[in-house]
Amino acid sequence: MKTISVHELSRQHAEHGVSLIDVRMPTEFREVHAECAHNVPLDSLNPGDAFEKFGQKNRPLYVICKSGGRSAMACKQFSEAGYDNVVSVDGGTEAWDRAGLPVIRGKKAVSLERQVRIVAGALVLVGAVLAMVVNPMYAGLSAFIGAGLIFAGVTDTCGMGMMLARMPWNRCQTHACQVK
Repeated sequence: MKTISVHELSRQHAEHGVSLIDVRMPTEFREVHAECAHNVPLDSLNPGDAFEKFGQKNRPLYVICKSGGRSAMACKQFSEAGYDNVVSVDGGTEAWDRAGLPVIRGKKAVSLERQVRIVAGALVLVGAVLAMVVNPMYAGLSAFIGAGLIFAGVTDTCGMGMMLARMPWNRCQTHACQVK
């Protein structure tokens, strides 16, 4: 996978413009994004459509996320679909922002990672309390969530995160996610 630093990408953008897609969730994109980025969430990424819409002949398509993990996954999807002129941005939007490069800021949102921790913690607590108060069988709920967290850590795939990403509060169907 090819990568580029935020400073080099900014220089290239200033010289001749670049095609940059941000694969974070719409609410994350709304919160802060590189001024030149377009939002194409990873969970709905279709490499052919995205490359046709944002790619330029003989020029790379750059992919950015929060810190680099999701952009690497997106680059892999592009590569598997036969698009090799795709480059991941090292350090993602966090590095872009830290470098003082131009960003657009909007409404804050609770990150998907925090939502997963809140829901997982609540389910473990509910399972433990129900096991102590109602029936010991409810300990299975806590065990199930624990097993899910282990699976997420080992595979770097989080089923709960994927489900939460589809919730209405994490989607921008109307003007609610437009940056003012």
